[in-house]
Amino acid sequence: MKLESPILNPYQQPYLSKGVVLLFAIAGGLSVGNVYYAQPLLDAIAQSFGMDPATIGIVVTLTQVGYGLGLLLLVPLGDLLNRRRLIVGQMLLSVLALVMIALAPSSLWLLIGMALTGLLAVVTQVLVAYAATLALPAERGRVVGVVTSGIVVGILLARTVAGSMSDLAGWRSVYLLSAGMTLLMVLLLFHVLPKSEYAKPASSYIQLISSVFTLFKEEKVLRDRAIIALLIFAAGTVLWTPLVLPLSAPPLSLSHTEIGLFGLAGAAGALGAARAGHLADRGLAQWTSGLALSLMLVSWLAIAFTQSSLWALLIGVITFDLGLQAVHVTSQSMIYSVRPEAQSRLAAGYMLFYSIGSALGSIGSTAMYAWSGWIGVCLLGAGINAVALGYWWWIGLPSPQVLRRTHITIPPAQISAKADAAAGRTG
Repeated sequence: MKLESPILNPYQQPYLSKGVVLLFAIAGGLSVGNVYYAQPLLDAIAQSFGMDPATIGIVVTLTQVGYGLGLLLLVPLGDLLNRRRLIVGQMLLSVLALVMIALAPSSLWLLIGMALTGLLAVVTQVLVAYAATLALPAERGRVVGVVTSGIVVGILLARTVAGSMSDLAGWRSVYLLSAGMTLLMVLLLFHVLPKSEYAKPASSYIQLISSVFTLFKEEKVLRDRAIIALLIFAAGTVLWTPLVLPLSAPPLSLSHTEIGLFGLAGAAGALGAARAGHLADRGLAQWTSGLALSLMLVSWLAIAFTQSSLWALLIGVITFDLGLQAVHVTSQSMIYSVRPEAQSRLAAGYMLFYSIGSALGSIGSTAMYAWSGWIGVCLLGAGINAVALGYWWWIGLPSPQVLRRTHITIPPAQISAKADAAAGRTG
């Protein structure tokens, strides 16, 4: 695997080798995994610090709150600062936060470390936006698809890795291992990322953050895709948050290790979604989204048979995650194409809706399971997916002009030539 730095072509557009794209994907997956390691470790952490099992959930809550704040406060800095320094700096600070968790002498230090880890894990979104910037316009969808797949695999494997490492060497070893791997990733990224970038516009930090909300007003594609993100990730957490309950209860009574294997099934679906990036590059992002949303909706039929057939759940999980990640990849490909100079802020705005949807889905799914069991959860998830599909249909397919703007970057000279030719034909 070649890890040579991206080089600039005569038009100042860097070429990304496959090795560098893969490195972006691994770095993104490793960084976002830090947010999810704690979920299967809560009982061990509670026992270690004598925390009440009823309140140990604050560990996950603080991590997610930190991540949400990071999306708004740190990710937009990619449009203001040198991204190489920003990425390397955030990941070095992540190493310190992970070591703080691993060596925490009290619950206070643990909670501080968790909040900082979540805050700094948003370097994942800086990586996605940077990869989209470095990619050629005709390859942007493919590159975003590969990096996003790496991130999703990191999320899904984090729980499995955390459980296995905890059994082998205790829960603290999980964070020491992640700190070491993150430090190695810092060295690799420092070597391959371009040292120079295009000039950034002069702007204050306050103006930068406020412009995130201005982008929602100015860019319809961002508004539409953010709403779809909220809905599909709400449906995603409706599936994954309460899934452990029917699987661990009779008659299935699966162990935590066996339950974790369904995360691997989801990873298989996520990897398949990388193909969606190729379709987006061909101008088929909207149609790909509609097909993927339909797959998500249909998958709930199989998922509803979870308590009587694990094969049905397996098929449903693979189909669901395939659809979810296909929509996610195409959405990012579209929004990163409209404002090349504001890709970090576009990522921040889009992912804020992802976080809101995830939180709402998690709360709603547990309440629904307590009220009407697994069938109620499936009806809730299918209902959210139906709303997402209906919204996609309502906003309609873009006009040819919008498709050209979204997927094809035409140099000014070519635009002028085409305009002159058109004038000659009509004159």
